[in-house]
Amino acid sequence: MRGLIVIDVQNDFCPGGALAVPEGDAVVAPINAMMADFDAVILTQDWHPAGHSSFASSHPGKAPFEMIDMAYGPQVLWPDHCVQGSPGAVFHPALRTDADLILRKGFRAAIDSYSGFFENDRSTPTGLEGYLRSRGITRLTLVGLATDFCVQYSALDAARLGFAVEVRMQACRAIDLDGSLAAAVSAMKAAGVTLT
Repeated sequence: MRGLIVIDVQNDFCPGGALAVPEGDAVVAPINAMMADFDAVILTQDWHPAGHSSFASSHPGKAPFEMIDMAYGPQVLWPDHCVQGSPGAVFHPALRTDADLILRKGFRAAIDSYSGFFENDRSTPTGLEGYLRSRGITRLTLVGLATDFCVQYSALDAARLGFAVEVRMQACRAIDLDGSLAAAVSAMKAAGVTLT
């Protein structure tokens, strides 16, 4: 059984959004076109409370894209984005949302969540693994935003959990912060993730 996991195709990550990924909206048409090829489609949705600890605005004197150390490890500070109930948190208006599951992540104020499987402490589960196992899904294809953050983290966790994982690069876009895309590609290949 094959599952398609669509990562964070939300207004704030598309052009004009608070944390816009270059050409982020270019993933929408290819993602919509491939949905019918899978046994299940899962959409992840970044869903932060206002004042989230990953927001630079929550740390006086800090600017977006600076790094800080959190209890769970290094954390990039982001512009405020995907705040619960805001227009920026909504899926891109052209994205098909008739999915089997919409999984919201990043809703715990004290910890960020890039991966669809675990919070950034790498141990607090989102419940996605259990859902996929209960559906009998063993092969995953990942697409969405951004290649070098939430897509990469989800792909690495899925591989670590024993799923067969493919990332379709043409249906992803990257932030590419200080070489983060090249590092993500290397890490995914090293973990046995297939990049197509």
